[in-house]
Amino acid sequence: MGIVNVTPDSFSDGAAHFEADAAIAHAHSLIDQGADMLDIGGESTRPGAEPVSADDELARILPVIEALRSCRLPLSVDTFKPEVMRRVLDAGADMINDIYGFRRPGALQAVADSNCGLCIMHMQGEPKTMQQAPRYDDILAEVRRFLRERSAAALAAGIDRRRIVLDPGYGFGKTPAQNYQLLRQLPDVGGEGFPWLIGLSRKSMIGHVIGREPADRVFGSVAAALAAVARGAHIVRVHDVAATVDAVKVWRAIEFGDFL
Repeated sequence: MGIVNVTPDSFSDGAAHFEADAAIAHAHSLIDQGADMLDIGGESTRPGAEPVSADDELARILPVIEALRSCRLPLSVDTFKPEVMRRVLDAGADMINDIYGFRRPGALQAVADSNCGLCIMHMQGEPKTMQQAPRYDDILAEVRRFLRERSAAALAAGIDRRRIVLDPGYGFGKTPAQNYQLLRQLPDVGGEGFPWLIGLSRKSMIGHVIGREPADRVFGSVAAALAAVARGAHIVRVHDVAATVDAVKVWRAIEFGDFL
């Protein structure tokens, strides 16, 4: 899953792709690098991020969605606002990636009648304050419980389980040590048979170990992506598509003799 940030304040690439034309060009570059799907976001969810209105978010992402509908790859939209969900689904989005786990009033209802995919993510707190003092008694149990509750709520809303993927929410209300425990013990979190979508690319947990700024975290991010795949990740959400694709291909050749 290649990342397309249409924001002026992304933690990883600033405003590099803020204008629609730049975001569209970046998306095509990710496709050329081997992306299987794209994740488009119009509101930064980095720690400390300020919220934006639904109108501003839609103004940023709708032109990008409309330009990419013909690219023949699934388009995911990273949003937690029900009104944005409805509009982007009407515009042709194939998946909603919600950092709030569809907890906001009307979120499940906004997606229930469509055929879109849902990514249900765990987050402690909210983006503006989530990294101030994250605390868990048992992070594995608490993330597991949250994801079970939210996936059960989606099923109860009439959503087919084949539409659901889960995300433990690395960097969303978690310390570096908690993030690495959650990655190391991903199989113990228990996905209830749902696929895992894992987003580690360029995050502060990578910088915490290697001491580099986001743009220089490519190699660390690829290592983290491989660790996630080795532990059962079905989708990895990345900035550096070509590097990750190459690494996964070699890993699969080693592990499975997959040379296709």
